[in-house]
Amino acid sequence: MTAPTTEAHKAQVPRLIVAERFGVEVPTFQGEGPSLGHPALFIRLSRCNLTCESCDTKETWDWAQFDPREVSTKQSVEDLAAWVRPSPVELVVITGGEPLLQQRDLVPLVRRLLEDGRRVEFETNGTIMPDPALLVDGVRFNVSPKLASFGMDEAKSIAPTALRAFADSGRAAFKFVASSVADIGRIAELVDRHGLAPVWVMPEGTTAEAITSTTREVADAVASRHWHLTTRLHLLAFADPKAR
Repeated sequence: MTAPTTEAHKAQVPRLIVAERFGVEVPTFQGEGPSLGHPALFIRLSRCNLTCESCDTKETWDWAQFDPREVSTKQSVEDLAAWVRPSPVELVVITGGEPLLQQRDLVPLVRRLLEDGRRVEFETNGTIMPDPALLVDGVRFNVSPKLASFGMDEAKSIAPTALRAFADSGRAAFKFVASSVADIGRIAELVDRHGLAPVWVMPEGTTAEAITSTTREVADAVASRHWHLTTRLHLLAFADPKAR
């Protein structure tokens, strides 16, 4: 049998649209959610199906401000796995944008990472049904439904069928961004309506001062519901949190 040509072989290799990858050359932590403080590597994928006003990674989707040819590259599964391989860090966080837009090509990457002894966390907005091939041991989902206060129409950002699939999988935690104590009631409504658990609440903010202020505003309301409270560690720990 004739071996495929180089061009044909390249066409068959799964490739992902990547905004950035970090944590190998300069070590960092998972800054949010259940694995807060764990050493982590990050693969940030480009493209998103939402357009949140308060998004802090608009370079993954806002083509009115950014040129996608300048802020994203196509990288093969082999290249990404090879980038991870030398690191002793166990946790690989795949974030975005919305990574599940590319989940068909993520399946072979996740398999490679698991075979190499890693564990994988996805950061997802919870609007896209997870591929069953990703619902396996070693993979977790940090599902972050976006509220109206985050600058997104909830008719687009709250997807009941997908949320139920994540809840039923037993592999998801639900992380809500709260901009004020007023958001806690809306989070409670969504949690009760869609059967979401466990719940983490993260204060909105892009500076240490804003994070501290919002944390103090929402902490009592979160504690009274026996939910988890998470901060944004990278904003507190590093003077320049970009790519950290």
